[in-house]
Amino acid sequence: MKRYIILIFVLLAACALGIAFGSVKIEPELFIKGLLLKEDAYSQSIIIYHLRIPRVLAGIIAGIGLSVSGVLLQCVTGNDLAGPNIIGVNAGAGFFCILMLSFFPSLIKFLPIAAFIGAFLTTLIIIAIVKKVNSAKGTVILAGIAITTLLNAGISFLSLLDSDVLTSYNSFSIGGIRGVEPEELIIPAVIIAICLTVSLIFSKQTYLLCLGDCVASSLGVKTKKVRFIGLICASASAAAVVSFAGLLGFVGLVVPHISRRICGNDPKKLLITSSLVGAVTVITADLLGRILLAPTEIPVGVLMAVIGAPFFLFLLIARRKTND
Repeated sequence: MKRYIILIFVLLAACALGIAFGSVKIEPELFIKGLLLKEDAYSQSIIIYHLRIPRVLAGIIAGIGLSVSGVLLQCVTGNDLAGPNIIGVNAGAGFFCILMLSFFPSLIKFLPIAAFIGAFLTTLIIIAIVKKVNSAKGTVILAGIAITTLLNAGISFLSLLDSDVLTSYNSFSIGGIRGVEPEELIIPAVIIAICLTVSLIFSKQTYLLCLGDCVASSLGVKTKKVRFIGLICASASAAAVVSFAGLLGFVGLVVPHISRRICGNDPKKLLITSSLVGAVTVITADLLGRILLAPTEIPVGVLMAVIGAPFFLFLLIARRKTND
């Protein structure tokens, strides 16, 4: 409980900093006036309430969604290098987005919906393949890699046909939470809340699934059902984030590992801890992106890639040493 209280305070501090600082500097006196909606600080109020607060809320929702997805995927696949992109969530979202940009450019405002549909349908295809072949956890990863490769080839092909489409797609593929409207966050927040709740309900079975299918089955766990629920919740959470934040990478990979250092491997504790750590991570990365080269902004997806890629290599090296 003490750890959760500390993490909540850290999250509140990150939110406060995310609202107080940004690419545009606001003096403390004007910041307070803007926060209180004073008439002589109208422009500061606009920045605070229409830009920074929605951005912080988006960071919280994105951090929770991707972290929950990462924890579930690592548990149901038994692979600590698994993340939302390993089962094709990002590739599916990206393919449907570039498909819409190529053939229905006038419907660009529906890009988030296309991203969600693409991510979710890709996961359903992978689940269907797994059911057809076998339900082994390794099959999920192999099917995900195969589908991801195929979808990335489709993305490359469509981007070659129209350079304008590639330009529009690049901003989405980098990932970021700049300019997010509060209305865009309602449906993703509801989806992620449902997925987190379901994940917590099945956390005990998920933990047993981590011990191996044979052990879990002997203890009464319906492995196929639990793995299916885990994959659905993981993909829906990640897809919900993709719908407003683009292809924000590495959060689902990095955060569960950090959280295990704090709370251990118990899935229920890990889900709660990862949600808090994920929210702090995204908000902090976004804040750094706003202030490091102010007034120029670095997309949060770029900073997460800078952090996540070396972390991924570190995990690979650590795993090799363990196996040796």
